[in-house]
Amino acid sequence: MRYSIFCILCLAFAGVFLYMESKKKHLAAICLKGLASSCFVLLGIFGSKHATDTHTAQLVLTGLWLGLAADILLNLRYFFQKNGQIPFLIGILVFLAGHVMYIIALIPKCRPLPICLVIGAVLTAVLIWWIFQRITAKPAFKIFGVFYLGAIMIMTSIACGIFITAPSVFSGLFAVGALLFLASDIILILNTFGSETKESMRIANIILYYTGQLLIAASMQFI
Repeated sequence: MRYSIFCILCLAFAGVFLYMESKKKHLAAICLKGLASSCFVLLGIFGSKHATDTHTAQLVLTGLWLGLAADILLNLRYFFQKNGQIPFLIGILVFLAGHVMYIIALIPKCRPLPICLVIGAVLTAVLIWWIFQRITAKPAFKIFGVFYLGAIMIMTSIACGIFITAPSVFSGLFAVGALLFLASDIILILNTFGSETKESMRIANIILYYTGQLLIAASMQFI
């Protein structure tokens, strides 16, 4: 019941956040986004108390904390419009660090690690080529984007590899969460740097992102 409450609150805060963002009430939007992200961190904290592998749980929890920080940083670009690209780039770096924490947590559980790394690298190259055909962005954003997309694609490949070779509640929840996280980031990039910004894509981005992070947080109680 307690876990359901965190999920409901997270999605409710995210919904109000989207409304405030659409009304350009950026300070309120940042606060609401922080509250929404705090819910998946709290879900992870409570879930980690039931984890048998405390080391892995702490790494995943660190990734969730970094996700919370990155969420706030990304939205600061609207609050500081003149220098908005600085917090946005820092936010990408913080998200990247979060993905690295997830990767470090998953590596010991991945038996086909070399295969997953090769698949992740190939899919990263294909994804970057596909995305760069559809966006226009400054070189700094593209450089950050290459490393970021590489990290999340490799994380997703490892998570899926673990689920395929050692299916469990933990690996299933984490793999689905990683896939949703990846999908949300692809939508975010296309909507931010593409030819047209659509509110429907922003809504899809937020729903997929928070659902993904909630699933990753929920998986911790089964580690």
